[in-house]
Amino acid sequence: MSNLKIRAVTDPAFRRYGRAVTGYGLTELLEALRSTPLPSDGTVYVPSDKDLENTPAFAQLRDAGFGGLPIEIGYCNGVNHALNALEYHRSSEFNVAVDDMILLLGALQDVSPEDFSYDTANVEAFLVPAGTMVEMYATTLHFAPCSVDGKGFRNAVILPRGTNEALKTAPQKEGEEKLLFAANKWMIAHEDSGLQKDGAFVGLTGENITLK
Repeated sequence: MSNLKIRAVTDPAFRRYGRAVTGYGLTELLEALRSTPLPSDGTVYVPSDKDLENTPAFAQLRDAGFGGLPIEIGYCNGVNHALNALEYHRSSEFNVAVDDMILLLGALQDVSPEDFSYDTANVEAFLVPAGTMVEMYATTLHFAPCSVDGKGFRNAVILPRGTNEALKTAPQKEGEEKLLFAANKWMIAHEDSGLQKDGAFVGLTGENITLK
């Protein structure tokens, strides 16, 4: 278990990674999220969910959050305690937490330009309170949220449409392209995660951080 300090997303340290977002009507989105599946062990991720996208927040996020670009609203729900991997996109990602959850975050600038390794000693942890929306910038390394006090979480994930879908062509196994795991998804896994069996690039060094 890590003794990582957990800060609030209102802490100035979070500014390197993103911001807490207000001014969006989230009532219907949060209500729809409460009807999505919640695994008792592990997590489930669905990139696009029609019920979530059929809420007033969808148009507001599309038009204001992403400047009119096509978007998708999906969810990442479950119980999780481990870092396992870090990913990034060529765009911001918005999260809306139904339940308290913890984000384990890093900065793309700290990834080695030589071998694309990343030392997990650089990871920072932030608490996202229930009902909060956060934006994580394109240079923010992140993965599935972690549970608070072992409880399950439900979390909306808003990204440009098509993100996390299957790649149409196989990526080259050199340079940054070897990190491509799905559309608009570059990922660096820890060897203890088991994700290498799915083709993930293993490059996280140090502890596979756990919060339990």
